[in-house]
Amino acid sequence: MDLFEPTGETASRTTERPLAERMRPLEFASLAGSPELFGEGTPLRRGVEEDSLLSAILWGPPGCGKTTVAGLVRIHSKLPFRTLSAVQSGVAELRGVLDEATKRVRAGMGPVRLFIDEIHRYNKAQQDALLPAVESGVVRLLGATTENPSYSLNPALVSRCQVFRLSAPPPESLPPLLEKALSDSVHGLGRADLPVAPGAMDEVARAADGDLRAALNLLEWTVASLPPGAELTAQLVARAAGRRPPSYDRTGDGRYQAISALHKSVRGSDPQATLYWLARMVDAGEDPVYIARRLIRMASEDIGLADPQALPLAIAARDACEHLGLPECGLALAQIALYLALAPKSNGLETGWAAAQEAIKRHGQLPVPVTFQNAVTAFDRKRGIGEGYRYDHDSPDAYSGQDHLPDALRGSRFWEPVERGFERELKKRDDWFTARREAP
Repeated sequence: MDLFEPTGETASRTTERPLAERMRPLEFASLAGSPELFGEGTPLRRGVEEDSLLSAILWGPPGCGKTTVAGLVRIHSKLPFRTLSAVQSGVAELRGVLDEATKRVRAGMGPVRLFIDEIHRYNKAQQDALLPAVESGVVRLLGATTENPSYSLNPALVSRCQVFRLSAPPPESLPPLLEKALSDSVHGLGRADLPVAPGAMDEVARAADGDLRAALNLLEWTVASLPPGAELTAQLVARAAGRRPPSYDRTGDGRYQAISALHKSVRGSDPQATLYWLARMVDAGEDPVYIARRLIRMASEDIGLADPQALPLAIAARDACEHLGLPECGLALAQIALYLALAPKSNGLETGWAAAQEAIKRHGQLPVPVTFQNAVTAFDRKRGIGEGYRYDHDSPDAYSGQDHLPDALRGSRFWEPVERGFERELKKRDDWFTARREAP
């Protein structure tokens, strides 16, 4: 299997290869994305050019250049270079490469470089099979993945590799690359004579959503579908592009980055960003009940008692999602998301709850003070269980001023109200009760 060069009959018909494949860069200077990784003198670039790169994982979105970098590693490598696709290969193919590498090392011929595309597709057993070879240096692994290695790859494998995060090319860099692909008569489309309206290449870049491979494929398709003598315009590009599915994975990084942005927008009282990130997730096909559940959490974590209505309203929105589904429940989600964004904020509930839990960790399960234990039997009463307890409703204002904490924690404060929203009123009540409790 070879991911970088055509073989057999296709080798003599390179024009039948996709434009994105024909335009694949053969030098670092031509790479469009991740200048912090591939700029002149950077460690990764030097490691490839000097053939000193050890095992590594290339992580980034589709079309950011992972396979291209692997091709550059192959060009500069003096070691045998083997390629596998985790989508198409299994344990047998992997074992074959590992056996070859082992024999080479035993014969004093050096290790093998192994590129595994979509390495996250390997299951745990297949990834584990790589560990001894990577650990001993029999194989210098180069893996490519669109998924976060923290949870898509075995930690033991990740710890044996350098992980490089690749970024998509900046939007402004795509139009010049597309223009080059259009006019290049050797590897490109060879259509320097094609009239191009202003904004056409920008529309190709926009429709591809930062994916250079998708942009080149769209350009190739659009040019091929043009009527004879027609000009390449933004309108024709949009028509050829259709509706590109969002680059969003409900089981991976996309989901968690988007919900994180939504949560931070709500916490930051930014209604415009809140509505945008909510719409992004809904547009990508996210489960509305999942969003509603996270909004319920926000209602307690970031608002709490500053607006006690936030929690029941968030629960009502969750119920609307369960009863209606999309698209009907979209407005209910927007309503509660905006309400939470504009509600007064307090994390006192969260910090108070965390402080109470920390007290239990530090002091253990302290016994309930005898005064507040319930005397169930006559024997309990003889032992003095419950003695000294004052029934609050017998006291003025139905408040006895007793401290109900265990003796070791008397006087501790876990919850500290803030001067915002309804919590301001609760603080007044807390201050009144505290003053009565501390009065002589």
